[in-house]
Amino acid sequence: MTVSLIRTETQGSVATVWLNQPERRNALSRQLVENLIDTLKSLDADESVHAIVLTGSGTAFCAGADLDEFSRLGTQIPAELYQDAYRAADLFRLGSELKTPLIGAVNGPALGGGLGLVAMCHLVVASENARLGTTELRVGLIPFVILPLIRRAVGEKQALKLMLLAEPITAQEACRIGLVQSIVPPEKVLEEASGWASTVASFSPLAVKMGLDAFFTTQDWEAEASFRYLARLRVLSFLSEDLKEGAEAFLEKRKPVWRGR
Repeated sequence: MTVSLIRTETQGSVATVWLNQPERRNALSRQLVENLIDTLKSLDADESVHAIVLTGSGTAFCAGADLDEFSRLGTQIPAELYQDAYRAADLFRLGSELKTPLIGAVNGPALGGGLGLVAMCHLVVASENARLGTTELRVGLIPFVILPLIRRAVGEKQALKLMLLAEPITAQEACRIGLVQSIVPPEKVLEEASGWASTVASFSPLAVKMGLDAFFTTQDWEAEASFRYLARLRVLSFLSEDLKEGAEAFLEKRKPVWRGR
């Protein structure tokens, strides 16, 4: 029986996604990358899903690239290598394209491309035992595709340190430099991340989508261009049914009923 490389479960408006190849420490094989892209895009398009939790099956979050596939690189033609590289970029680009909040539950080691997944998530909870790093130089590689994510998450010098020393760091250090926002005991990782997801999912889905749009669309813009764009988004948000409902619910001291429009 073939076991799916991705496992999903939905409770209420929160979907949980497991990288599901524990015997390979959830390494990013070509097929797992394809399956993860399809899964995240499908959940993002599902209007009943208001938050997504991403975690790993077994004891690892994600060990990075599948080294078995790397060992066969000499047999691939350039066109195949090019396609693989761009599909990896398609995966990591999703962090700034998804309009559904993506919360990482880092249950174990997150190395190489696994660290890219961490940086891709909008919020991250990590096990106090987790180790995170870009260790690619140990096998003669540079973490090319995930560099933009790492640089944005931790800044220039910390990104260079992670890349050039190729040493995993503790969850505590990852939190200090901004890769991780919360550290909990191993048995609490999924619970904490799911709690955050439930909180985000309780808000207006339209407001959350607009917030992510505002954040990622303007992240590289100059201040004046950002102000003009965000002012227009603010006008649109003031015309939404959800804002009217939120204001009325507040005044009436009741829970709002969001319609997502």
